[in-house]
Parts: sequence; C-alpha cells; structure tokens
Amino acid sequence: MLKGINYWAFPPDNRGKPIDPLEALKKAKDLEYDCFEFTVEEKGAVSLDMSEGDAEKIRGAAEAAGIRLLTVASGLSWIFSPTDPEQAVREQAVKNSKRILEIASWLGAESILYVPGMVSAVFIPDFEPQLYDNVDKRAKESLKQIIPLAEKLQVKIGIENVWNRFLLSPAEMRGFIDYFDSEYLGSYFDVGNVLLYGHPEHWIEMLGKRIFAVHLKDFRVNTGNLDGFVDLLDGDVNYRSVMAEFVKLGYNGPFTAEIVPGREGAAEKAIVSMKIIEKMRGEGKRNG
Repeated sequence: MLKGINYWAFPPDNRGKPIDPLEALKKAKDLEYDCFEFTVEEKGAVSLDMSEGDAEKIRGAAEAAGIRLLTVASGLSWIFSPTDPEQAVREQAVKNSKRILEIASWLGAESILYVPGMVSAVFIPDFEPQLYDNVDKRAKESLKQIIPLAEKLQVKIGIENVWNRFLLSPAEMRGFIDYFDSEYLGSYFDVGNVLLYGHPEHWIEMLGKRIFAVHLKDFRVNTGNLDGFVDLLDGDVNYRSVMAEFVKLGYNGPFTAEIVPGREGAAEKAIVSMKIIEKMRGEGKRNG
C-alpha cells in the first residue's frame, strides 16, 4: 500500500510562513510515507509561476530521498471555477489547470486532482448557486479544452468528489467521466467526502478502474458539516469494507491522507492510522 501525505498537512510557522517544500519532503520520508502530494498555489514555492528548474529541483530531492511524487493537488478551482458564470473566470480556470498539468509533468507525477466546477459550496457563502444544467455544460466545455494537454503530457486528470453539489452519485460521476472517452480522465476518489451523501464502498465498486488516486479522510455523519472531518479512524468510514473493495478492484495506486488545515502532529498521527488501514487491506487480500 502506497501511503502518502499532502503538503497541506504541514502547518506554517508562527509567522505564517509555509513550510519549505524540501523540508516537508524530508519530514514525510522520516515518518515513513511512501509518497508526497504537492499542492499548487497562486503564489509560493510550489505555485503557478514556478519554473521547470524549480520543479526539477524538488523532483530530484524526492528521488534522492526515495519518496514518490505521484499526484498533485490544488485548491485554486474554488477561487477560479471552470463553471463560474463569468467567462473570464472560466478561462483563467482552464489556464490554471493547464499550468498545473505542466507542473505535474515536471515533477514526474501521474495524476492531478481536478474540481470540475460547482453548483455551490457550503464554505463559500457569498457564491450564488448556479443552475445544475449550466454547470454540467460549462464543466464539459472546460474539460474539452484541458484533456488534449493531459494526453500530450501523459498526466491523468482525476475528478474529485467534493462538496460542490455536483456529480452527487457514483452513477453520475461514472457517466460524466465516460462522456469524454479518454483514458486520461478519471476519478480522484475521496473516501471521507462521500460519506455525507453516500457510501464509499458503493462508489469504489461503480467507478472501478476509473479511480486513478485516493484521498483518505474520515467524517462523522451526525455532525453533518465541515466540523465533521476528524482524524483517520475517528469517524464513520468503514475502512475495513472500503479496503476490501479496493482489494477486489485491484487498486495499487497511492492512498494519500488529506489534512486541511495542517496542524502539528497531524502527519505523525495519520501514518499510525494508515498502517492500521494497511493491515485491513492485507486482511482483505487474504480473505479474497
């Protein structure tokens, strides 16, 4: 099992300065993570304006440390949504995604996380809800502009199931992915995000080989809001059943703990839980 951690898990220092990417890599390796997920920001060490040389330096450090850079994430689609009612914002979203694909290729990553758009989002209260049909149309228009570059660079686009009130069922997500008929478009499946309105086991079974990468989180359903996200194994995700489905699927890609916002000790606690989850996966293989 490829156990990963993402950059957001490591908190900034007392002055609010983000942790240096190379330091984060070292910490992850020391904690025995197998892979690391960088997050592309608007500004900073890993950002839209980074150079190929910057990325190659990070890639080289990861190779030297023996930690893999298989996925790249970003939260920029919440600011520049590919389905925003303003065309200029949609165009910027497409431009950002193409740049993230390029950065991912420089880092040697296999997949990027992609938010296809949003009808609305609970954590963006001033965003006016968009008509579902319009969001679906704009999401497809945006992806049609991005997929050719993904195919050229051979970096996959993984659509994540997020709280965007769009693609709310595994059947709908599957149909949306299949609409494009591209081996470079699939799912970046988030185990915890789906729990509010579904069962991760069902999604895994229905999405199948479309799943390129996995985010591990946990969630308490009775809380029902952002405060419901808790440490791995402290929520309602039935990880034994989830891992049994991944074993049945034959999934061997990365399992990355996504921790937002980062906090001291979170990465240390997550690796302990992930080793327990890894044992569950092993039991699933023996039982299979």
